[in-house]
Amino acid sequence: MKKILVVGGNGQLGNCIRKIAPNFELDFEFIFTDSQTLDITNEDQVNAFFYENKPDFCINASAYTAVDLAEKEKEKAFAVNADGVAHLAQACKDFKTVFIHVSTDYVFDGETNLCYSEDDFTNPIGVYGESKLRGEELALDINRKTIILRTSWLYSEFNKNFVKTMLNLFSQKEELGIVADQFGQPTNANDLAEAIMEIIEAPQKTYGIFHFSNYPETTWFDFAKKIAEFSKSNIKLNQLTTEQYPTPAKRPKRSTMCLDKIEEVYKIEPKHWENSLEECVNILAQ
Repeated sequence: MKKILVVGGNGQLGNCIRKIAPNFELDFEFIFTDSQTLDITNEDQVNAFFYENKPDFCINASAYTAVDLAEKEKEKAFAVNADGVAHLAQACKDFKTVFIHVSTDYVFDGETNLCYSEDDFTNPIGVYGESKLRGEELALDINRKTIILRTSWLYSEFNKNFVKTMLNLFSQKEELGIVADQFGQPTNANDLAEAIMEIIEAPQKTYGIFHFSNYPETTWFDFAKKIAEFSKSNIKLNQLTTEQYPTPAKRPKRSTMCLDKIEEVYKIEPKHWENSLEECVNILAQ
């Protein structure tokens, strides 16, 4: 039986993989870790863990994701998102483990009216994006058998995310201002978890960078509007510009990603974001 190591097992994506793991237990043994059981910034600990467990696949679902805080905590962000990724990539190479690493649309600057392909020029505009891009570069330099999945605007019924924050605010406020001039693709982490398992089960592996999200693009304002609609909230939503809602870290204005490659190579068809959002809101309403 093949082993799948899920690093960051208590995060959003880790919990979504944990949820579907029983569907695959005839073929795979899952090992879930968190920062307490496996500190990826500690190279010796990573090597010892791989030596003991010898996984066939490693999914790196862990990351430093505090986008604004990263501007102050650059060392911490790079330790997890770059150095930690390098340690995993090297261990995967040493133990002949397929490495699946999750990255972000924040590797792009968002200064385009088109969608970004996997080969497009990267130019992060904040520390978080810089650290994630460095992690990508290190992983690919160290280990040829690396699959990088860039995703965006991740949410689920687990942990802290935009959908859960909105639902919480809807219950407390009568009106709310939401940024309406930043474009991207909301992604249900459950869909990403299923896509990762499809890649693991694929008989032939193609390595390199792939984009995966739900589609098409939308704005934070329209995303919030749909959350309100599906949750039957009467909240009044007001459109804000990025300038009206300043944050310590800059966000890409339009970080929409092209999804053709993963569909062509792995035959994975992304879902419409509204359908995936409705599923999530229904789960949270139960």
